[in-house]
Amino acid sequence: MALPRFSYLVPKNLKEACLMLAEHKDKSRILAGGTDLLIKMKNRIVQPEYIIGISNIPDTDYIRVDREQLVIGANARLSAVAEHPRIQRYFPALAYAASVTATVQIRNMGTVVGNICNASPAADTATPLLVYDARVVIMHPEGERNLPLDEFFKGPGLTVLKSGEIVKELILPLTAGRSSSNYQKLSARGKVDIAAIGVSVCLLADENEIVTQARIAIGAVAPVPKRIGRVEKYLEGKGLTQASVKQAAQISMEESAPITDIRATALYRKKMVEVLTMRALSSSMEQIRTK
Repeated sequence: MALPRFSYLVPKNLKEACLMLAEHKDKSRILAGGTDLLIKMKNRIVQPEYIIGISNIPDTDYIRVDREQLVIGANARLSAVAEHPRIQRYFPALAYAASVTATVQIRNMGTVVGNICNASPAADTATPLLVYDARVVIMHPEGERNLPLDEFFKGPGLTVLKSGEIVKELILPLTAGRSSSNYQKLSARGKVDIAAIGVSVCLLADENEIVTQARIAIGAVAPVPKRIGRVEKYLEGKGLTQASVKQAAQISMEESAPITDIRATALYRKKMVEVLTMRALSSSMEQIRTK
């Protein structure tokens, strides 16, 4: 099916892209990798009159890691994030999630920021970013605003972005001390398919292997990817034992609210939330014990 007709606009920078978005409002869409937008256009799900191409804007594909934080620019590709040595070292759950998103071709075109802005509950990079306490830097014609990623999603396909706004970058603080993280995914066709369930864990523990900070997020089993506060509170102050891991997984399952669709039934999804949470916590526990 051919694409619907549209006008293609080429801004010189992100601020100019914001001005174009503000001018054309709901008639316009941003195009970076295009791996989601072009499919929606072919299927007539969206039919924008204006496409604002930002993929060739200079200096927007950066990945910076210093002693305090990781910064991922608007045009940083999924493959670049997956292969970055310092992301693999300090943010392994994110690197792994990016490496198992869709296919090689899509990873070489799609961006991490685009994966988030698409606002799919099943976005592979969403739950790792949530457990790493990612923040979203949003640019608009008058300046910028900054908010936690867990305030960014509003529903399937919906974000807090207003007319004239574009995500400039994602910022993730580096975790100090004995930390570990893990991403677990279940999909019908292995790594190439959209996730039926995704679970991410990030733990910080002291020298006695007592959890001092826990971050757990689930995806594809609620209207938005979300952190599980009940599990985090339960784990903090406890040792990582088989009993505590099992109880945490039980709580995760209780907090999920999946639906039945072509990928899996709600009942199956709910049970697998428990299984994947146990796997992610067990893997993180082993990482901490070897440090």
